[in-house]
Amino acid sequence: MKFLYILILIPTLTFAQLLTESDKQKHFSAGVVLGGIAYGIVLEETEDKTAAFVASIVTAFAAGYIKETYDANNGISFDNRDLLATTYGGLSMGITLDIFARNGKRKKRILKFKRKR
Repeated sequence: MKFLYILILIPTLTFAQLLTESDKQKHFSAGVVLGGIAYGIVLEETEDKTAAFVASIVTAFAAGYIKETYDANNGISFDNRDLLATTYGGLSMGITLDIFARNGKRKKRILKFKRKR
């Protein structure tokens, strides 16, 4: 899985200039927040780090796509770079949480969404 991270990070390092614009930083931040929430929820429910990682990226992409589609319908052009920045936010959070999340069943979780009974 670590080799996959290296392959994923190569385009991220290549497009580092993307995040110098204020608007792109906001999109990246939104991707981080939504990707982190999705990772936590999926990891909580499935205990599968791979599914949580994929959910982090897919959620950030979906949110970016919905926002850009909304902009396109309201007279603002669809910006692929905004979509890319949002997706990178989800990717970054997915990689970070995947590195620090523990494997298998655990008593202490990263995020607690369920109440104790």
